Amino acid sequence: MPTPILMPALSPTMEEGTLAKWNVKEGDNVSSGDVIAEIETDKATMEVEAIDEGVVGKILVQEGAENVKVNVPIAVLLEDGESADDIDVGALGAGAATDAAETPAKPAAKEPAPAAPAKTNGTAAPIETAAPVKTAGTVVSTGGAPPRVLASPLAKRLAEQNGLNLSAVAGSGPRGRIVKRDIEKALKEGTGKSVGTTDAPAAAPAIAPASFDARLYPPESYEAVKLDGMRKVIARRLTQSFNQEVPHFPLNIDCELDNLLAARARINATSPKEGDGAFKLSVNDFVIKASAMALKAVPGANATYTDEAILLHRHADIGVAVAIDGGLITPIVWKAEEKGLKQISAEVKDMASRAKARKLKPDEYQGGTFSVSNLGMFGITSFASIVNQPQGAIMSVGAGEQRVVVKDGKMEIATMMTVTLTCDHRVVDGAVGAQFLGAFKSFIEEPAAMLL
Repeated sequence: MPTPILMPALSPTMEEGTLAKWNVKEGDNVSSGDVIAEIETDKATMEVEAIDEGVVGKILVQEGAENVKVNVPIAVLLEDGESADDIDVGALGAGAATDAAETPAKPAAKEPAPAAPAKTNGTAAPIETAAPVKTAGTVVSTGGAPPRVLASPLAKRLAEQNGLNLSAVAGSGPRGRIVKRDIEKALKEGTGKSVGTTDAPAAAPAIAPASFDARLYPPESYEAVKLDGMRKVIARRLTQSFNQEVPHFPLNIDCELDNLLAARARINATSPKEGDGAFKLSVNDFVIKASAMALKAVPGANATYTDEAILLHRHADIGVAVAIDGGLITPIVWKAEEKGLKQISAEVKDMASRAKARKLKPDEYQGGTFSVSNLGMFGITSFASIVNQPQGAIMSVGAGEQRVVVKDGKMEIATMMTVTLTCDHRVVDGAVGAQFLGAFKSFIEEPAAMLL
């Protein structure tokens, strides 16, 4: 019998995703292990492999479809001797036919007639809106409300990218729904293009921000950029962490970098410049290693709060904040206390590169016991980050800079770096945070101590 291909769960916490791309089409033969599609989560794009073999009999969810629930059928595989006629979409489960293959569906049931007008004091109340009238791709209300366009998510995205007015495009999908082929036809024929006129009012932005008074900014004075999944998750989680759940507080300490910079220069000078063994350590590599060593020295800082218990983690799994287009992601150096600087450096470079291409796997950035955020390369000398739940603390690292310091009663110049530890007070108390920073400072100021 036909075998459904389900929307995969790419991580334990994934509930829905965007079907970004199909690598196969209906009629293609696939084998187990073939990459058939690409799925976008909030922070990564993952390849989906077939787990069965057969012929792609029907694609149920088109490219670009957003908010596709996990375990919803997205396509159907056929075995030898089966055909598309054997597919019963209705039997595949709820949601299986959501924006299915872009072929006209059976005629929809007739619209129900409008209800009889209610009476008030024996008189019929005035009818404010009439029954909707269907046009090509659009449901038009006669009550003054703006027309509602019936179009698939992919069609809407293509129309926005190509400047098409959807209300002028004829839809050939179910109930006049505009689908991909309608957009392609309109582009080919040159119909539906949004054309401005001198006497026409300025078009409102495609996205209407709702969190501010629209009277403050004329519509033509800004461009509204739609929130993607990653930015929504960042906003939700950090608001939850900062305003609702985590009672946080910062601790600051200054570290002298001169010994570390000298050691780094010596190591980099002796490293191969080319080939597989080539490497170049950064200050951040030392920071990650020193953080891991400090967490092992002060295990109370390597902890997570739950309603039932405090989790004391056995390893220092360090999340490293990486800025990517549209947001932030924290790939994790697992068991960082067991790794040398060279290995840490290689892992961070590799994961940062794949993070910017959104090619990280969820198990490479979900979890961790502690995070490091370094803005020193931007010249920022001091800042405080928001705790990345469920971790108990995050450390913010500023730029190293020459400052005048007092040593043995004399003023000297030293390269100093300010770090700020933001703690979840439910699990990391002030004394524990201070002990962690003291241990971190000792490792940074004497890097050789990390070898002990």
